[in-house]
Amino acid sequence: MQQENDQNSIDAMAGEIFALTIVAWKERLKTRRGQAEELSEAQFLTLETLVQSPQNQTVGDILRAIAVAPAQMSRLIRTLEEDFEQPLVTCELNRNDRRKIDVAITPHGRKVYQEFRDSRLARTRELLAGLSETDRHDFIRVCGHMRELYNKSFNE
Repeated sequence: MQQENDQNSIDAMAGEIFALTIVAWKERLKTRRGQAEELSEAQFLTLETLVQSPQNQTVGDILRAIAVAPAQMSRLIRTLEEDFEQPLVTCELNRNDRRKIDVAITPHGRKVYQEFRDSRLARTRELLAGLSETDRHDFIRVCGHMRELYNKSFNE
């Protein structure tokens, strides 16, 4: 009986996470309209990797960090270099290993990254303001633990 209750609560939580993801997708589609420089999830994750790193990253480093296929990584880098008002990244041959390409975020790339992040956080802050203080603390605790579990499984 306990196993069945546990499975039911796990199923319910998974369903809630998926439903929240769908709502977030809809919100993103709604807010996409009219934005000059919109980023895909993979483009944002590429910029995030560069922003979080104290030094330039190789294409291979970024590929491993965001877990995309090599062909997709090449397209991502190319779009970040060429498909925006100004380049968001620059690439050059690695000085120590000429088989590798170093990727650096440009000042415009940092600006686009920060504006994109800020716009997403602003809407989320509005929604979270409707939670009680107790719910906020519980939410932070549970989400932090979920992030740890996701990161652990991602790195396995």
